[in-house]
Amino acid sequence: MPSRPSRVRYRVVGFMLALGAVTYLDRACIATLSPDIRRDLGLSKDQMSWIYSAFAIAYAAFEIPTAWWADRMGTRRVLTRIVAWWSAFTVATGAAWSFGSMLVIRFLFGAGEAGAWPGMARTFSRWIPRSERGTVQGIFFSAAHIMGGLTPVIALAVAGLCGWRWTFVLFGLPGIVWAIAWHRWFRDDPEQHAAVNAAELEKIVAGRDQSTGQHEGWAYWKQLLKHRNTLPLCLMYFPNSFGFYFCITWLPTYLQEQHGFNSMRLGFFTGLPLLLSPVADLLGGLATDAATRRFGLRIGRAGVGAASYLVAGSAMLLATTTAQPELAAWCIATAVAASMFTLGAAWGTVIDVGGSHTGVVGAAMNTSGQIGSVICPLIVIGLQQHYDWNAPLYLIGALFLVGALAWAFINPQRKIFE
Repeated sequence: MPSRPSRVRYRVVGFMLALGAVTYLDRACIATLSPDIRRDLGLSKDQMSWIYSAFAIAYAAFEIPTAWWADRMGTRRVLTRIVAWWSAFTVATGAAWSFGSMLVIRFLFGAGEAGAWPGMARTFSRWIPRSERGTVQGIFFSAAHIMGGLTPVIALAVAGLCGWRWTFVLFGLPGIVWAIAWHRWFRDDPEQHAAVNAAELEKIVAGRDQSTGQHEGWAYWKQLLKHRNTLPLCLMYFPNSFGFYFCITWLPTYLQEQHGFNSMRLGFFTGLPLLLSPVADLLGGLATDAATRRFGLRIGRAGVGAASYLVAGSAMLLATTTAQPELAAWCIATAVAASMFTLGAAWGTVIDVGGSHTGVVGAAMNTSGQIGSVICPLIVIGLQQHYDWNAPLYLIGALFLVGALAWAFINPQRKIFE
């Protein structure tokens, strides 16, 4: 009688869920604590924008090199380094004493966290069967966004008890624990893990890309850059990060200045986009896998992604037409959640077209997103100061519609490295 498949891959998913949660806990809390930080350090809005962007600049700069390293060396060591590094600089954020020190600390924070998402995709490409990848991606981003949605409330509560500095110290500790546990338990391939039996291994490797391919030389990078999937993937992901970064940087200020939200409502509506996003993440992952089984890979990935971005763009533009504060906040939250509905399709596509080079392909796409994160705080506050708070929303809505168009040029059946 054949043995039943073991379920070790679900423990790997559990580790990734914890990784996503800790990432958003550490990354999103700074926007909520921004008023206290600006007051204590004497920072202007423009200076705070540069602090937000310093993280994203470093993240974008180190994303592809770190992912390349993960493709070559495996994610056991690379993710251990990533999480330990960013956790240390989360703690260090609480020791900042000036604009310059905060700028340097957040830059180093971003350099350390770069490669986390491609590392996640690389891990899933080795451990998760193709038929489950969209769903697992959706579950992963759900966990991350649940924590992102809860972070404003948690951060305000903790800061009320011990101040913003100790909040960063406490928020840095879970990542240290994760890094130790991950390095002790995880193995880069299921073949190397003693707890994986033959039945589970057969299920995991069925349909998995088995090629190793070259990871060096100009020809390698030229193949990545010139492939017809690469540019549309990058254009598609840019508005996702731009819209999300608005939520974790200037959304609290927008809600206060444009609609007069008080502290209690502010905490709820600041976290609302990320509270709705987990449902969208999960449903989007399920939808892309179900549509792929029913209609094929291209409609299952690109069709789901394009439709979601159309909803996101429409909802963001609708937010500019209402004078009702709660309705505007709900429209923004709906737009962001609809953009998150695409994540299962987006990162599923990365694995589909990347194969054994999933880390680098995911890094290329995510770097485009991080460029959006870099410029978002600066552009948003520039548009607000020259026009009004509706101007940034017009831009974000238009970007979502451009993202919908970009999906039409993505073909998940075409591997970038063959």
